[in-house]
Amino acid sequence: MHQHSSYRSIPLLVALFLASHAAAQEEQGAPDTHQIEVRGAAYNARRDDTASRIVIRRDEIARYGDRSVLDVLKRVPGVTVDTSGGRGGAIQMRGLGSYTQVLINGERAPAGFDFDRLSPEVVERIEVLRAATADLPTQSVAGTINIVMRRLSGKAERQFKLGMLQSSLFRGPSATWRLSERSDRLAYSLAADLQLERFSRVWSGVERNTALDGPLDRLRLTTTHERGRMHRLNLTPRVEWTLERGDKLSLETLVNVNRFRNHAPSTVDTLIGTPPPVPTVTTAMRVDAENVTTNLAWSRELASGASVEAKLGVVGENSDNLLRRAGLDPAGAPATDGVVDTRERMREVNSTGKYLRKLEAGHVLAFGWDGGSNRRNDARHERDRVRVFPPGLPLDEHFEGRVTRLALYGQDEWNITPQWSMYVGARWEGIRTRVTGDTIGPVDHRSSVWSPVLQTLYKLPGKAGSGASDQLRLALSRTYKAPTVDNLIPRRFTWENNSATEADPQGNPELKPELALGLDAGYEHYWAEGAMVAVNASVRRIDDYTSNRIYFDGYRWIFTPVNDGRAVTRTLELETKFPLKTLFEGAPAIDLRAGVSRHWSRVESVPGPDNRLERQSPLSATAGIDWRAGRLSAGASVSFTRKGFVRVAANRGFYSEAMTDLGAYAAWKFTPKQELRLALSNLHGEDSGFEPSYFDPATGLERRRWTYPGTVRAQATYEMNF
Repeated sequence: MHQHSSYRSIPLLVALFLASHAAAQEEQGAPDTHQIEVRGAAYNARRDDTASRIVIRRDEIARYGDRSVLDVLKRVPGVTVDTSGGRGGAIQMRGLGSYTQVLINGERAPAGFDFDRLSPEVVERIEVLRAATADLPTQSVAGTINIVMRRLSGKAERQFKLGMLQSSLFRGPSATWRLSERSDRLAYSLAADLQLERFSRVWSGVERNTALDGPLDRLRLTTTHERGRMHRLNLTPRVEWTLERGDKLSLETLVNVNRFRNHAPSTVDTLIGTPPPVPTVTTAMRVDAENVTTNLAWSRELASGASVEAKLGVVGENSDNLLRRAGLDPAGAPATDGVVDTRERMREVNSTGKYLRKLEAGHVLAFGWDGGSNRRNDARHERDRVRVFPPGLPLDEHFEGRVTRLALYGQDEWNITPQWSMYVGARWEGIRTRVTGDTIGPVDHRSSVWSPVLQTLYKLPGKAGSGASDQLRLALSRTYKAPTVDNLIPRRFTWENNSATEADPQGNPELKPELALGLDAGYEHYWAEGAMVAVNASVRRIDDYTSNRIYFDGYRWIFTPVNDGRAVTRTLELETKFPLKTLFEGAPAIDLRAGVSRHWSRVESVPGPDNRLERQSPLSATAGIDWRAGRLSAGASVSFTRKGFVRVAANRGFYSEAMTDLGAYAAWKFTPKQELRLALSNLHGEDSGFEPSYFDPATGLERRRWTYPGTVRAQATYEMNF
């Protein structure tokens, strides 16, 4: 990736070349054949597509009655969800969160979108792509997860679901309503999902400092009693028209509304050493967030067999965050009594388009564009009637960020022989990020990257009619990760008891993009319908790797992202799934699945051992069983993630606890249109937590461990179709 490079003419020349080549093929009357388009009854995307992908279908998504898409992803082999922070979670492939690209309908999710707020009821399928493809954004160093929203079915339907969540920490009702109608030329649907939750929990922290000569000279215990509520609403209306000449128009909208309130009194008890400046703090937070995404799409099938499609989209997001703080010093006198008011406004216009043409010799050529302009305004106001702030610390900050992007791509997929298929693509992406503010000078970042992609699939010769097949996959890709506007804006959030392990986060306007070169290889064996075993290996080399730096600016400890040289990550994954009947005749209707992933990484600028990528999960595993007998279906699953200690820098570490999530479900169909489902999750009731550490040559080793309680969750759902 090259900094300070403008959008040059090379990508436009490539696009013109592809367009002229496709037009010439149309004039020659290229035959209408291609293996990918001829999809018989036995077609399986995992097995038959040249570009490697795993598809989680609608029935698999709905099976466990989950409250969030994050809960669904925990059971997908090779995917983990980092919930060490106690709420929500980061989606990870190859054990890496920030390098995993998550899309909605093939497009970037809005900045800051919380997937914990997205209900599985509005999702049609989830696609997991280990290697990049040119027609999707290539900010996918670890991989891509594409969440496809539910669309129109081929028939009219009405569905209503009513659920109830109960646990010692979280509880509340949920309701889903779906309506779909279709006529000759017009079809429409509306899905609505509402969740109302209340929570009450006690989480704790332990702060230790070990002096240079060995003794423990500071020990503090933090206890926080938190209670509050979360309200979530998802709306997905869609309308589709079929015009006179066969053109299709569709208008689709996703509305996501989130309301969060909490009240959290916190007390620090000092057992050894001096107390902190503010040992008693009560916070109350109010978050109101709304996101609306609307897409108008058009498509046409040409007489030559080619197809064209285009989309225009608009996105709007509002977020208001009000934090009230009141604290007392060790003597019981007021130490802080203030309000932090943060407001974010984001508006975006984007467009995508694709031309697809079937050529001679089974080629399918496609090229297109993906562009957009995003404008974001952030305002932060802080006031305190008691607290004295450090000199020069801005209390009123206003930032405006503008992101303009353009991508052009071309790709070709064809069968070289009946056993060997090839996918070749190239994508050029240019991004310009401009940030201005009243407390910083203007920041202007320009970057562009060529992302060549090659994937190939070779099916090993087998016995004719045996039904079994073995195949090999290989993929080579160049991907990248651009810094987010949040990481570029130097807005600061301050903690009352600031220290090296509770530093004030702040963005870095000088942050550069990261560039990665990746190689993937895999072997797959299919021995019956729905039965397979696969082994996959990969390696990624990341340049300008982004880490985090902690430093003392003379008044406060600061936590900021920085580029930190080169990193290398390697992965080995094993996965299998099969019906029990494929092993012996007369077996009950039981399906089994399992997967294990091992990840290694090394940051060259950090001395070992344990100099892995920050927060990477070195080991994850999943296993599950599903059983059907008449009207009853049931199953269980378990997911395990091992994390451990990471040396982030020569004097700084980060420890995350291992997590095991055991779940089970049972569903009974009263009639073909009525069903009752009971789902249990986190049957171990396991807690989660993490511990940052920092070694100071003057004061010693400081460690701060946070622990968040876990609990068994029970979800009952009644479904009625009419």
